[in-house]
Amino acid sequence: MAESPLQETYNSEIMPDLMKRRQYKNALQVPRLEKIIVNTAVSGTSSRDVLQEAEETLALITGQKPVQTVARKSVSQFRVRQGYPIGARVTLRRTMMYNFLHRLINIGLPRVRDFRGVSAESFDGAGNYSMGLEDQSVFPEINLDKAKNTIGMNITIVTTANTDEEARELLTHFGMPFAGS
Repeated sequence: MAESPLQETYNSEIMPDLMKRRQYKNALQVPRLEKIIVNTAVSGTSSRDVLQEAEETLALITGQKPVQTVARKSVSQFRVRQGYPIGARVTLRRTMMYNFLHRLINIGLPRVRDFRGVSAESFDGAGNYSMGLEDQSVFPEINLDKAKNTIGMNITIVTTANTDEEARELLTHFGMPFAGS
């Protein structure tokens, strides 16, 4: 597969700029994206068609077949038993990861209603960033006439950065619209 435009930008512009700014001695010290995990969980797992729709939605958005996630513990209040399917997950790497990030930043996030930027506080302390979307309709691949349910998702961007500051700088170079910046 050919490199995505975002990947080419990283190799030609972002990496040299970060090496110069942070005074890295080796190109392998420069933070880079490792993977992106898109995860969704469905409430009311008694309905198999909602889970199937969630899987189809994730497949459309990411271009990759999702893996079903199952409950680790039984929780009677949520009517969930151990081993029951409760959601779906996709792990994106390489070109698919860069293509998804490009579509998320340039198409998906600007279509969010009343969007003022993503939280700059959602880093985990190890250079990884997590965010949530309440609705799948921000992606143009979704046909709103056929969508029966609103499916939210969690998106985790895993980087090789050692600190949150390095990861924030990397994602800012990619064009991530942080609130207040």
